[in-house]
Amino acid sequence: MKTALALTLFMAAAAGAAHASSDDAWAELAADVKAKCIEAAKASFKTGKVAVDPFGSESFGLAVVSGELKSTKGQQAAVICVYDKKTKKVEIGSELGSDVIKVTVPKKK
Repeated sequence: MKTALALTLFMAAAAGAAHASSDDAWAELAADVKAKCIEAAKASFKTGKVAVDPFGSESFGLAVVSGELKSTKGQQAAVICVYDKKTKKVEIGSELGSDVIKVTVPKKK
C-alpha cells in the first residue's frame, strides 16, 4: 500500500512539473537530448535511432539509442543515454544486445 501511495504521489508531482513548463521548452529539451545522445553513441552504431523520454526525470533527460552495431555486421543493440539537465552533458551505458533487450522505434506518422 505504501508503495502504491508513493508511486501515485510521484506521478502526480511529475505530471505537475510537466504541466508547469511550456511545450516549446519540453520540445527543446527533447531535441537536445536526441542530438547529444546520437552524437555520443555514433562510435558504436552504423545508424542509430533515438527514443527520448518526453520529460525524463527531475535531474536528467533520458533516451534509448538503438541500431546496427559497427563492430558486428547485422547485430542490433541499444544503449541507455543519460543527459544531465544542469550541465547538458551526456553519458551512455554499455551496449545491450538483442539477447538482453529488444527495442524498436516506431516510424513517424
